[in-house]
Amino acid sequence: MHRRLLVAATAAIVSIPAALAAEGPALTVYHADNEALFTGTAQGTLDAGHALVHERRMLKLAAGTHEVRIGGLPATLDPEAIAVGFGAGPAVAVLGQRVVLANASASGALDAAIGSHITVNTGSGSLEGTLLGASSAGLLLRTADGQAHWLHQYASLTLPAGSVASGNSLLLDVDARAAGTRDASLTYTTAGIGWRAAYSATLTGGDPCHMQFKPEASIANRSGRDYTGATLKLVAGQPNFGQRGGLVAERFIAPMAAAAPRLPTQATLGDYRSFTLHGAISLPNGTVTLTPLYRAQPLACQRQYIVEDGNPAYPPHPNTNDYGAQDYRDRAIDSTLAFTAPAALPAGTLRAWLTGQDGTPALLGEGGVADSPKGQKVTVRLGQSFDLRASRDRTAFHVDAKAHRLSESYRITLSNGGAIARTVTVREHPSRWREWTVTASSQKATQETPQLLEFAVRVPARGKATLTYSVQYSWTAQDL
Repeated sequence: MHRRLLVAATAAIVSIPAALAAEGPALTVYHADNEALFTGTAQGTLDAGHALVHERRMLKLAAGTHEVRIGGLPATLDPEAIAVGFGAGPAVAVLGQRVVLANASASGALDAAIGSHITVNTGSGSLEGTLLGASSAGLLLRTADGQAHWLHQYASLTLPAGSVASGNSLLLDVDARAAGTRDASLTYTTAGIGWRAAYSATLTGGDPCHMQFKPEASIANRSGRDYTGATLKLVAGQPNFGQRGGLVAERFIAPMAAAAPRLPTQATLGDYRSFTLHGAISLPNGTVTLTPLYRAQPLACQRQYIVEDGNPAYPPHPNTNDYGAQDYRDRAIDSTLAFTAPAALPAGTLRAWLTGQDGTPALLGEGGVADSPKGQKVTVRLGQSFDLRASRDRTAFHVDAKAHRLSESYRITLSNGGAIARTVTVREHPSRWREWTVTASSQKATQETPQLLEFAVRVPARGKATLTYSVQYSWTAQDL
């Protein structure tokens, strides 16, 4: 979404339900997969992740035109996607607004105090007034008599409690019909906040495969600001945020009653999925919070061991070059875990565990899970098997140019050094040309598609198994 349209859309939703405001800020957090956001590999705030934030502030206004400061905003705030509105009461017009960036000057710690009443110790005395600006060159102070003073040398200064807040500040030029404390609604987008799914699969061991599946939401806050007692909606999917944020603005759902179930309420949101968490959640800055996404449940699963070779893409013309046998020796075989998604699973990381002989859990491996609708097969690569190896030899190659045919044969030898027999899935991609057929094989293929030839080979414990097959390609003169 274009940023101007985003600002307009944000301005249209600044009215927040009273029940929502009473419970604290409300955040719509979008899926993010920036590794630094969820780990300690990077320090400070991060320009990764996206969130739409609604909150209310009580502002003390004077009558007439004047400036009001709203502090404590995240350091990763988008300055062009922020809107302020006032509820019922005497009219308040916002004439203009500007964001004071936390690191806009060498004296960035003072930026959030602009507009506050301060006391400056000049060394020979003290001077009180309103802080108008701060930089490495000095301070700009307006005293009670309306005069402005530039102080480039001073010993110290005193700030009122609460006048300095981390992050950015918003300065509003307002025209208020009457003085008083007003309820203001604030809506903005920010980076530094994101979420992804964290799945734990604890395997029971034995055959067939069974596991205890525990889905959780992992929510990271590296925005530079704490969010306490927040109502959260998590959006699963891959929106296009364009250059900077481009969040889809929509009214946040009010919190459910206290008796509502603790697990999130799932719904659709346009092309995406949303998960509304029940109850207040605190997201301190610099933390990663885990919360249940679904109830843990037992699932059937499949352990698969896969060796794959070839390119599923075809060349523009038949490839008849004898480019040498695509042989390999003692290649490690991938260890995977497969299961059927019991519900819509947002993208995230799955960690597979198995109880060791000493009774303690051991990590089998971890891998990525893509957005998976309910009922879809999910396969996660956990690592490489220690005991299984594969070797591949091309045993025959012949081209009959006049007949427009090419034949090729392979032998694949699988070895198993473990004490348990394993079934290895061998995936081959005949890729010399799109027209091909299997002319011979030592066992029947379990799957055959235009771009895939797959075999399930049983390998005995501490033994070997051999797979052989031959493929013939054919083409026409027009294909050359």
